[in-house]
Amino acid sequence: MMKPVPRLWVVIPVTFVFCLFVLFQLQISNLFGKNLQITHQVNNFFISIASSSHHQTPNPTRFANESDGNRAKQPQEEETCAGRYIYMHNIPSIFNDDIIQNCKTLIKWFTMCPFMVNSGLGSQVSLSDNKAARVLTSKTGSWYATNQFLLAVIFRERMKHYECLTNDSSLASAFYVPYYAGFDVSRHLWGYNTTVRDELGIKLAKWLRERPEWRKMNGRDHFFVTGRIGWDFRRGLDDDSAWGSKLMLLPKFANMTMLSIETTAWTNEFAVPYPTYFHPKSLSEVRRWQKKVKNVKRRYLYSFGEIIKQCLASHGRCKFLDCNKGQDCDNPVTVMEVFQRSVFCLQPKGDSCTRRSIFDSILAGCIPVFFHPGSGYNQYMWYFPKDYTKYSVYILEKGMKDGTVSLRSLLGRIDWGIIPKIIYTKPGLVGPEKIDDAFEIALDRVVERVAMVKRMMEEGKDLQSEYSQTRDLKKLE
Repeated sequence: MMKPVPRLWVVIPVTFVFCLFVLFQLQISNLFGKNLQITHQVNNFFISIASSSHHQTPNPTRFANESDGNRAKQPQEEETCAGRYIYMHNIPSIFNDDIIQNCKTLIKWFTMCPFMVNSGLGSQVSLSDNKAARVLTSKTGSWYATNQFLLAVIFRERMKHYECLTNDSSLASAFYVPYYAGFDVSRHLWGYNTTVRDELGIKLAKWLRERPEWRKMNGRDHFFVTGRIGWDFRRGLDDDSAWGSKLMLLPKFANMTMLSIETTAWTNEFAVPYPTYFHPKSLSEVRRWQKKVKNVKRRYLYSFGEIIKQCLASHGRCKFLDCNKGQDCDNPVTVMEVFQRSVFCLQPKGDSCTRRSIFDSILAGCIPVFFHPGSGYNQYMWYFPKDYTKYSVYILEKGMKDGTVSLRSLLGRIDWGIIPKIIYTKPGLVGPEKIDDAFEIALDRVVERVAMVKRMMEEGKDLQSEYSQTRDLKKLE
């Protein structure tokens, strides 16, 4: 006998009860964060909805009194940010915004106002003329007339959009102090006494000391960034004729980590790249640029100028960009064109050990030639390969000057993978197009350093090796 077909009135209640059960399980999952094991298709459905919602309506939570952008973490960020949270101090504006408000007086020799636009990136380079479009990547809007001294402003803007920025200081692995120390000292370098040069740094040290976050490790988990060299903050004498401020000699700042465009061989200073003109907004854009400079034809064997006589006597094999004769050395198109057309770019010491053109040349695919380890190898160790032959040439400056060394006989190449590491991208990059740029690398290394120091403190070890007030000259040899 055939089994009877179930009546409709039986099927409907059973189906209704089953739907209630599924909805109840979904509600429990939402409340307690457990993964549902229903079907692969259902999981993909909800994942796609969450992904679409995330990309369409980014809505970071910001505190009204946290003007520098500390924000609450969303649940999906917690796993990727574990051990990487950064807390940005909301310091009074006298330590940053008020300093740059009068942009005409920040540097004695020229106004910084044109470079302050676009959150410190400077004015956007127009690609309307053929030369600019040929030299740079067209239709990207990622090239700017960026000044090297704006690093602190650029870094702060990036930090506001950092994916692991938190307003819960108990979660933070490191603490960022957005102090514009470089502009504070540069506006007072000429015609001001030491009291004026040191005043703001002393006030900030007092402000930090009173913060509960400071007491956690007595400031050893704090860091700041400056677009000037380390020497500008290590004045050893209270003499008005002496250079710079004594910021890094103040007891509180001596416990902090300083990231600057050039270090001075003290243990709590670390060098980060000078800003270049290129601030891409995607990884694919960087790859297009890498492909462009890799295939460009290079007319000159080497370029610069510093070893000027040899360059001028090279019969067209060297390009000398003479900045003293109106060749517009602040123009990104002019600079990048010279470096693009050169195989080697000479990087001798100038007023200090390093120079911005190190990074402009690498960006252009021009092999940097160093004459002193302190110009690159012992400075940017977070960014450059240990094997310097992968991206540069090292020769004694004496050999270049007296003609005993010939660049034609030297082998050199560019490690194209360096380029993403030495640039500062636009804020807000997420997902597969995100770039591990100079900013990201710096934060990762700072967090690693703080974790190491914390372990040393817990084990009762001496911290002199990390915060010594004695200059270690071997770092630059």
